[in-house]
Order: sequence, then C-alpha cells, then structure tokens
Amino acid sequence: MSVPRTLDLPPGVEAATLQTPRGAFAAHRALAVDPVGHVLLVPGWTGSKEDFTPLLPLLAAAGLDATTYDQRGQYETPGLPDDDYSLAGFAADAAAVRATSRHSRSALMGHSFGGLVAQQAAVTDPSTWQTLSLLCTGPGALGDTARRPLKKLASAIGKVPLLHLHEIREQGIKRPAQITGFLARRFTSNAPASLKAMTQHLIDAPDIIDAVVATGLPVWVGRGADDDAWPHDVQDAMARRLGTDVHVIPDSAHSPAVENPEALVAAWLPFLDHHRQKEAG
Repeated sequence: MSVPRTLDLPPGVEAATLQTPRGAFAAHRALAVDPVGHVLLVPGWTGSKEDFTPLLPLLAAAGLDATTYDQRGQYETPGLPDDDYSLAGFAADAAAVRATSRHSRSALMGHSFGGLVAQQAAVTDPSTWQTLSLLCTGPGALGDTARRPLKKLASAIGKVPLLHLHEIREQGIKRPAQITGFLARRFTSNAPASLKAMTQHLIDAPDIIDAVVATGLPVWVGRGADDDAWPHDVQDAMARRLGTDVHVIPDSAHSPAVENPEALVAAWLPFLDHHRQKEAG
C-alpha cells in the first residue's frame, strides 16, 4: 500500500474514466505538449492510481504521455464477483487501458503486485510494449510469512468487514486526517472478490521471469532503498536473470513514486529515452 502525501492533483494531471472493451477504468493521466511516447503505470495490492500520480507531471514534462489507473475492483474501478481476476485477466485490462492512449505501443511499469501483472502483460503480447519496468516487485509470489500473514487475510476477506480489516492494519499509525480518510475509503471501496484474488496471487503467483526474458523486451528494475516487501536479494537475483541491475532509489521504501518521485524519474528516464531513441533510430 502506498500512502500519498497529498490528494490534490498536480497541474496538468486530470482524472478520467477510460472506456474500454473490458469495461470502464478510473484513471489519472497527464498529456505531454509534444509527446514522444506513452507510459502505462500499474499500481499494486491495496493501492490505486494515486500511487503514481506524483510521477505523471514529471513524465509529461519529459515528453511522455502518462496514464495510471485503478485495476479491476480497485478503489474507483468497479468489479463484480464473477469478473476475471486471474493474472491473465488483470494483464488484459492493462492492455485495454493502454489502447486508450494515442500511441501504438507503450512503456509499461508495474509496482509491487502490479509488477506481477506487468510481467504477465509483457509475456501475453510483447508487441504491445516498448519496454518493461518493475518497481519494488519480485519474480513471483511474495509468499505468506509470520510478518505478513496473507493467507489469514485472504481467508478473512468476504467474511470480515473491510473497514475492520483496514483498522487492524492501521492500528497505532498516526496520519493527517485527510490521508486517514482516503486510505479507509480506498480500502473499503475495493471489490472483495478483487482484493481476495490479488491477495491469493501474492501467495502463489508463479515465477515467469524466463518467459519475460524470452520476449526480448528491454527491462528496468528498481526499488526503494528501504523497500520491505520482496527481499532485496530476491530482487537482485531477478534483475540478474533479466540481464540488468537494480536501481536503488534513495530516501524511499516500498513506494518511491510517492516517497521520492523526482529521484525515481531521474533513475528511470535514461532507460526510457535510450530505448525510445534506439527504436526510432
């Protein structure tokens, strides 16, 4: 879960509802004046489009149209109990949202659980994407641990009110009232079937890194210096398999896009620019 610093939309960022053949998706987007490309940003478990909002004006200033969205059943994107919440389904949603841009292909970034979705989207149709970027994520399931009892949470979803589960997670944490209210509203707005499925994917999603490598897509990997989700050595090993290194974002933990967006963009843009220019030239 990313915790936004503010709920105010930065200048140049708009809230939109994107209509696709797979349904309507709540989104934030920023359009560059003279765009040279497009970036799609996929948020993680218990997150939302707000997790990436601070990046959007920075990307637009660099000439990139940028879109982020609530995944199916997340926050302001509705979800029904019988919807497709498989990783393949979430990946198809990402491709559908991407298709609403004015570009034929896009750079793709996934954060945390969104990284698992992004990997699946890349493997499903590599021709849709120019590059793949993985932020604070891993090669497969995060797994169930004593510190992060995901199986217990998955079992409780649908049986225990979401507000009660949220209050347990937030117990003892002090935040500004506006942010506290937003976090409660976001968590309780999740479709239980979606949240349960995402939680289960974090428990048992397969490792598909070899399939990602086989796509031939250029890959960038990054994490916050104090990231506390997938172990650092696991992320390092994943990066090596992908033929790259982990870019460590200073002064940030599991959510660099809200904790240090300027440093994240500074570390990421050279990769995007290099491969865009390589493709163009």
